[in-house]
Amino acid sequence: MARRSPAPRLEFEAAAIYQYPEHLRPWLDELPTQPGVYLFHGDSDAMPLYIGKSVNKKPAMLRQARRISWQPAAGELGALLLEARLIKEMQPLFNKRLRRNKQLCSLQLNDDRPLVVYAREVNFALKENLFGLFANRRAALEALKSVADEQKLCYSVMGLEPLNRGRACFRSSLGRCAGACCGREALTEHNQRLRDAMAHLQLVCWPWPGAVALEEKGETMTQFHIVNNWLWLGAVASLTEASTLTQLPDGFDQDGYKILCRPMLSGKFTIHELFD
Repeated sequence: MARRSPAPRLEFEAAAIYQYPEHLRPWLDELPTQPGVYLFHGDSDAMPLYIGKSVNKKPAMLRQARRISWQPAAGELGALLLEARLIKEMQPLFNKRLRRNKQLCSLQLNDDRPLVVYAREVNFALKENLFGLFANRRAALEALKSVADEQKLCYSVMGLEPLNRGRACFRSSLGRCAGACCGREALTEHNQRLRDAMAHLQLVCWPWPGAVALEEKGETMTQFHIVNNWLWLGAVASLTEASTLTQLPDGFDQDGYKILCRPMLSGKFTIHELFD
């Protein structure tokens, strides 16, 4: 959970008066105002009840919580990355989002024919023809159908339905397909419209030759986030410690990609290239 200024703390404390049970209020008094991640613990220290912040925390979670711990971060970016990792690693009972998704997939255009590919099969960071990140195959196909419906593209040509050579598809007879299936529209034009319609979904490839360190400065600390192929390896206090973080996580991390992509390409942070 990221904290931008002392102001949210006042809001947090005010909310505590009305929302938090009496036994948790001493823990609230000890919480600092700098960025970080909150962990709500129950009877088990091994598995927290909740990690992060929710505007409307569930009463059931608060009744089970026994204490609150906190892990610091230099800024909002570090707090978001830490929150996402801790939720995946610890699987808190009351966190539903940011959990590990082993079916993460994308759409790949090979010869202008979209295919569903999985993170375990391709390197999402290096492929230039990958579009969108989806929780599962069904979500990817639904997104593809939505693009086809909006642009009057042909399900058959795209591989979503069997193709009958020279014959119009059923959607063409309903005016929902521009006719690439039967020659009314050139395949080159159809495929270009497909690419144009999917352009906003295209994944950004890793623009550096190797691992980099993103420098994030806070009021009380500075962190260097070590990132390779959009995978966050962790944070260190100095560049000399970067070599201690070399192990890549298992598989592509959708949440990490979404958290890191825009900040890393925005030019707002200093990026240090790391060399062996």
